[in-house]
Amino acid sequence: MKRIKTEYPGVFYREAMRIGGKGKEKVYYIVFKKDGKVLEEKAGRQYADDMTAAKAARIRADRIEGRRESRKEKRESEKAKKMGEAGKWTLSRLHDEYEAQRAPSKGKRVDSGFFQKHLSSSLGYREPNEIIRLDVDRLRIGLLKKLKPQTVKHVMALLRRLINFGVKRQLCPGIGFKIEMPKVDNQKTEDLAPDQLKHLLKAMGESKDIEATNMLRMALFTGMRRGELFKLQWSDLDFDRGFITIRHDPKGGVSQKIPMNDQTRDVLKKHPQTADHVFVTSKGKPFVDICRRVNSIKKAAGIPDNFRALHGLRHVYASMLASSGQVDMYTLQKLLTHKSPLMTQRYAHLRDETLRKASTLAGNIIEQAAKAEDQDSNVIGA
Repeated sequence: MKRIKTEYPGVFYREAMRIGGKGKEKVYYIVFKKDGKVLEEKAGRQYADDMTAAKAARIRADRIEGRRESRKEKRESEKAKKMGEAGKWTLSRLHDEYEAQRAPSKGKRVDSGFFQKHLSSSLGYREPNEIIRLDVDRLRIGLLKKLKPQTVKHVMALLRRLINFGVKRQLCPGIGFKIEMPKVDNQKTEDLAPDQLKHLLKAMGESKDIEATNMLRMALFTGMRRGELFKLQWSDLDFDRGFITIRHDPKGGVSQKIPMNDQTRDVLKKHPQTADHVFVTSKGKPFVDICRRVNSIKKAAGIPDNFRALHGLRHVYASMLASSGQVDMYTLQKLLTHKSPLMTQRYAHLRDETLRKASTLAGNIIEQAAKAEDQDSNVIGA
């Protein structure tokens, strides 16, 4: 093809068929001398690369001064970079491996969304040992400007889990600092007034949704978590000894047993057994979400929208026991399968209030007895 000069020294173009369109376009080239050799390189196409003679002239100046790689050198650099990264356990690669080893769940979908939205672009291409404290601080501060502290905490916790995952499996070195979590003040302890609980029990009794209703009853009678109910299998139930084993990826990582009270036993005995899991969908599969169905029952009972049905009833279970004054915090911790007693302390004020009332009652009884004795003495003295 014929060379056509431009007004810029060392820049010319040839005409070629346009890529992705009709007609022709200019393909710009530069010619320059470097290390005693005359080099000719393609600068780019008029439309496909948005190239002009002026841009080509600037590229020529950069190549002469060594400020720019040739297209060939750039391709080779990118190829070398990709080959080098292929053997590296970057955060993105760790995330892919971490997700591959997890069972499908709502939590898995949420984590995947958090990673793609908040971690992938900023840290995904790095290995953990390449991440410095400043990177994490900037990430946390930036997220706090647009997200709630609890959401940011989930993102930072995911970052920490991915790094720990890689280190424990000896895939990569770790980081040399502790990831700081944002402070969150949302220890929400949900409860229901006696009338509200009465209306909810009535709505549960009238509901035709056996799976949702019995899941609500189990949360209320046992305090089990939603995820634990989803994963509960018939083989986990020991009706003879009266215990439920939480063994399928329990919170805290250790299998635990909780007692099966009479109400729970009655629910389970009457519940249809159609699959390995206790609670299953119409297709016989374990649940990964049941919000819509339990919220329908909650709505029928007139319970406020901000009351989380399953998690809320776990709180109701714990609050009832704590406020009874008959259950100590250590026992409540074991019933709720809390890993740390700090988690159980949110209910301590309920127990303390009950104890204060009992103490006040004892004082009133003694005071009344003292007054009665004084009255008897006055009568005798008269």
